[in-house]
Amino acid sequence: MKAVDDVSFLVDRGETVGIVGESGSGKSTTALSILRLVPHPGRIVSGRILLAQHGPRQDVAQMSEEEVRELRGGDVAMIFQDPMKSLNPVLRVGYQIREAMAAHRRFSGRQAENRVVPMLRKVRIAAARQRVEHFPHQFSGGMRQRLMIAMGLSNEPSLLVADEPTTALDVTVQAQIIELLRELNSELGTAIVLITHNLAVVASLCTRVIVMYAGRVVEEGPTRQVLKAPQHPYTWSLLRSLPRLDGPRGAQLTSIGGAPPDLGHLPSGCRFHPRCRFRTERCLVEEPPLETVADGQLARCWQPIRATLGEQG
Repeated sequence: MKAVDDVSFLVDRGETVGIVGESGSGKSTTALSILRLVPHPGRIVSGRILLAQHGPRQDVAQMSEEEVRELRGGDVAMIFQDPMKSLNPVLRVGYQIREAMAAHRRFSGRQAENRVVPMLRKVRIAAARQRVEHFPHQFSGGMRQRLMIAMGLSNEPSLLVADEPTTALDVTVQAQIIELLRELNSELGTAIVLITHNLAVVASLCTRVIVMYAGRVVEEGPTRQVLKAPQHPYTWSLLRSLPRLDGPRGAQLTSIGGAPPDLGHLPSGCRFHPRCRFRTERCLVEEPPLETVADGQLARCWQPIRATLGEQG
């Protein structure tokens, strides 16, 4: 069984790319694969994970365990969904941020010490000089997420992978975290891969979006273009299931019938066809390739939305 199958994408320096989809679509597994953190018994069986830093490209999939440990938190950092599980509850937050820098030896002990308070200020933690002596439980959920961002950025990584960084936060705090990531992306030029199920977060932060379903990419392109004119029925259905302020009064949301397939027993043909209102006989027996459907936009579909709705009048 493959949790992620034939997923390929590029993230440029300073770019923010969003990966969206339902639970079980393969988003988080894709993110964990970048740093070879796929939990046992999962493993990477083929493919390449290329990182182009200052020299020739390196294949993370071929690195030794020691090289990968140096990579994690160094050139590539990750923010996990639940910060309380990533922070040590018995260590002060200032120590934990210093430890993250010391582990990669990019800064001397004195430099690391001097960088902690500015890092907390950078992620908008008030009274940073006093807060470095506090423990994780003394921070709110939003503040703990800011701590994780500070820790992730402490070694000035080229790539930041954020796995559901706004989950379980209220709307106001979500907006603050999004704005913080946007500013850090602009100021530091750090590339960001954002894993989320929230299309509103993607719309406000990401320049490109990748839509996944049942372990595969089903649509990809510039965020504004994909959200305005989705070409895969799954993306189209996701957008129609969201409430809109500019929608007609009293309009009902359209749900996606059924459930994502069992990855151990995938349907024949297109993986989305059991839930697709536009399916044809071909969809039941042939899986479509990921092909260009518009300028810069790709979709894995025999019946792109533009052609389908055009035929229907």
